[in-house]
Amino acid sequence: MDPAFLAPLIPITAILAFAAIKIVKLRTGSPGALPADAAERLDALERKIDGMRQELSETHERLDFAERLLSQARETRRIDS
Repeated sequence: MDPAFLAPLIPITAILAFAAIKIVKLRTGSPGALPADAAERLDALERKIDGMRQELSETHERLDFAERLLSQARETRRIDS
């Protein structure tokens, strides 16, 4: 995927997860305790966010590699000219 597409999704997902936790806390009335289903959904969201971070990191590494290859090719063309 394109890093320009993935990058904004990570903070948006984090904000949505934070808002969901706040709503659940307000509805239950106890600030520390989450219902079991909410805790499971929170864990699922955290796993998804971790996966997205990993994908974004791999995409950045690939982009850096491609940029290095392109700059090497340009340097080679300059030297050969």
